[in-house]
Amino acid sequence: MNTIQFAFVVHNHQPIGNFDSVFEEAFQRSYQPFIDVVEHHPSVKVTQHWTGTLLEWLINHHPEFLDRLRAMVERGQIELLTGAYYEAVLAAIPERDRQGQIRKLSVAVQRHLGFIPRGMWLAERVWEQPLAASLARAGVEFVVVDDTHFRHAGLHDNQLFGYYMTEEQGEVLKLIPIDKTLRYTIPFRGVDETIRYLRQVATAAGHAVAVHADDGEKFGVWPKTFKHVYEDGWLESFCSMLEEQKEWIRTVHLGDVIDREAPQGRIYLPTASYPEMMKWALDSRSFNQLEAFEQHLKESDLFEGNAMFVRGGFWRNFLAKYPEANHMHKKMLRVSRQLEAAAGKARVSSKTLDHLWAGQCNDPYWHGVFGGLYLPNLRYPVYHNLLQAERELDALERHPAVRHEEVDFDCDGQREVLVESDLLNLYFKPDLGGSLVELDYKPAAFNLLDILSRREEGYHHRLRAIDQFEGMTNIHKGVLAKEEGLDKHLNYDWYRHASFLDHFLGAGTTLDSLAACNYAEEGDFVNQPFDVKVKRLGDEVKVSLHREGALWTSGLPHRIAVTKVFRYVGGAKQFTVDYTISNREEKPRDIWFGVECNVGLMAGNAHDRYYLVPGRSLEDPRLGSRGETSDVEMFELVDEWLKLRTGFTLSVAASLWRFPLETVSLSETGFERLYQSSIIVPNWRAHLIDEFTVRITQYVTGL
Repeated sequence: MNTIQFAFVVHNHQPIGNFDSVFEEAFQRSYQPFIDVVEHHPSVKVTQHWTGTLLEWLINHHPEFLDRLRAMVERGQIELLTGAYYEAVLAAIPERDRQGQIRKLSVAVQRHLGFIPRGMWLAERVWEQPLAASLARAGVEFVVVDDTHFRHAGLHDNQLFGYYMTEEQGEVLKLIPIDKTLRYTIPFRGVDETIRYLRQVATAAGHAVAVHADDGEKFGVWPKTFKHVYEDGWLESFCSMLEEQKEWIRTVHLGDVIDREAPQGRIYLPTASYPEMMKWALDSRSFNQLEAFEQHLKESDLFEGNAMFVRGGFWRNFLAKYPEANHMHKKMLRVSRQLEAAAGKARVSSKTLDHLWAGQCNDPYWHGVFGGLYLPNLRYPVYHNLLQAERELDALERHPAVRHEEVDFDCDGQREVLVESDLLNLYFKPDLGGSLVELDYKPAAFNLLDILSRREEGYHHRLRAIDQFEGMTNIHKGVLAKEEGLDKHLNYDWYRHASFLDHFLGAGTTLDSLAACNYAEEGDFVNQPFDVKVKRLGDEVKVSLHREGALWTSGLPHRIAVTKVFRYVGGAKQFTVDYTISNREEKPRDIWFGVECNVGLMAGNAHDRYYLVPGRSLEDPRLGSRGETSDVEMFELVDEWLKLRTGFTLSVAASLWRFPLETVSLSETGFERLYQSSIIVPNWRAHLIDEFTVRITQYVTGL
C-alpha cells in the first residue's frame, strides 16, 4: 500500500492595531472552534504558529484557552513554531532585530505553552537567501516556505515532498516546501478532493511528506468559511477522514519529518514569496500584464508545465510602489539605529525595544487582498510605537531644545530636512514641492501626516464587473463590494499628498474637481523641487524653501517665484510658515493661490472627530465632510478619541475648502472606501503686481 506523511500546519496572527473586537471575533469563529474539533481527534497531529501579538491577547483575554493548548502540547498532539514576535518580514529589518524578535517568541512559547520550538514560520513566506544565516544563529533548525520558491529554483512537482538543506556562510538551515494544492483544497474543496490528491502523491516507500501550511483565519474568519468549516462540518469530516485513513495517511509534526527522514539534497532558493504576493508587489500595469500572460498560457495549455518560469516581483518592491510604505520603513530603520546607538551609552529598557519591534509588524507595510497599508488603524500603531520608542530614547540623551539634519532619509537620492524636538518632529521633502511629509506630535506619539494618496491598483478594473459569487471559493478569487457605486470614487492623484503644497488653481476649478484631482493646475510647484537653506539661531531652526517657476496658461509661461520660510522654536507646539509669491514679470497677473494641508486623524465620519471654525456653524462639521467657508482666519480639527487637536491661523483671511481624502481598496471582505485624511485648502485670489504674502501658523495640542 502506498503511504504518505501529512503535516497539518496552521499559522494564526492578528496585527497590532486590530480592534479588540476583531481579535475576539477571530477567536470565536476560528481559533477556539478549530481546537474544539481537533481536540476530539487526539491521533490527528497539528503544527501551530501563534504570533506574539495574538499570544499576548490570549494571555490577557482567554488564559483558559492556553491551558487547553498546553495540554495538547504535553500529550504530543500539537507542535509549535517560533517566528518574529511581531510578525515582521525579517528580510526588511536589521539583523539585530531579527535575532531579538525570534528569541522573544521562542521564550514566550516555552514559558506559556511548555514547548521549545525548533522550527519557524516565516512572515508572508518572504525569503531571501541571507536569512538562512540569521535564522540559524537564532536557534532555528527548519522553516517552511512555499513550493513556489523551490519551483523557481528549478525543481519539479515530484521533488517537493521532502525537505532540503541550505546554508549561508556555512550556517545550515533545513527548508520544507508548502504544498500549494493543499493550500487551495483545504478547506475550500470537499474532503474527497484532498484524499484523491494525497493518494496521487503517496509512495510505496512512504517517505514522502505533503505539507499544508496556511492562515488559521481561513478556518472560520474568511468570508463564508465559518458555515462551511464548522456548521457544515468540513473540519470534523476532515479529521475523521485522517483517522479512518491512518493506515496510509500518517499525520506528522514537522520535527518528526526532520528526525526520521534524510534531506532530499542541498538547495539555494531565489528571493520569493507566495505567488499572489509577488503579483501584488508589481505596479498596476505590470500586474495586469502578468495576469493576461498567465491567462494566455492557460488557454494555450502551456502554463502547467512552465509555471516555474513565470513570476512577479518581490516583497521589497512594495517600498518602491508605495512611497508612504517606504517612509514608514525608513522611519523604523532610523529609530532602530537610534536605539542601537543609545544602547552603547546607556541601558535601554525592554519596553523601548518592544516598541521598536512592534513598529516592525509587517501588515501595514504592503497591500494585496488584505487591506494592509490602506488601513489607517494598522498604520497608526506602527508610528505610535516607533514614536514611543523615539520619545523614550530622547529621555536618555541630553539633546538641545531643537536639532536638525539634512539627510537622504528615504533613500531616493534626494536630501530631506529633519527638524526634531521633544515635542514636534517636522520632516521636509524639498524635491516634492518643498512639502512637509511628517509631522509628529510626540506627547501623543502620533504622526499627523500618516496618510495615503490615491493610486490605480491592478484590481480596480474588477470593480466594474463584480460577480456576486456563491458557494465556497478561496480568498484570492472572491470579489465583493461593501457599498454601491464604489467605482465612482476611483480618483487617482498625480502627486503625493502632503502639507504645504502650493496650488495655483485654473479658472473653472471647483471644490469637487480639486477633490477628484481633476482640475487645471496652472503652476509648476506642487510636485517640483525647491531649493532649500537651513539655518539655526539659538533654539530656532529656519527652513527656507524657494522655487523659481511659472504659471502656464495656453502654453505661455508667466514667471513667478514661491518662497516659504518655516520657523520652529524648540519647546513650542507650533510653527510658522511665511509665504511670499513674487512676480518676475513686468506685467501684473491675477492669481488664485491655495495651500494644501493634510491632517490624517483616525476617522472621518465619527461624531467626536470634527472641524471648528470660530464664529461659524458648519452644516456638517465631521472630518469627512466637504464644504467651503469664506473669510476664515482660524480653524481647528479635533479628534476626541486621540485627545488631540491641530489648528491653523492665517494672517490674511481666506476661502477655506475642505474635503476628505478617500481611497478604494480591496480587503479580504471585499472592496471598501477608506478615509485617509482631511484635506484643507485655504485659498486666496490676488492681483499680483509685485508680491503677495501670508503667514500660516499651525499648532498641535492635546485636549
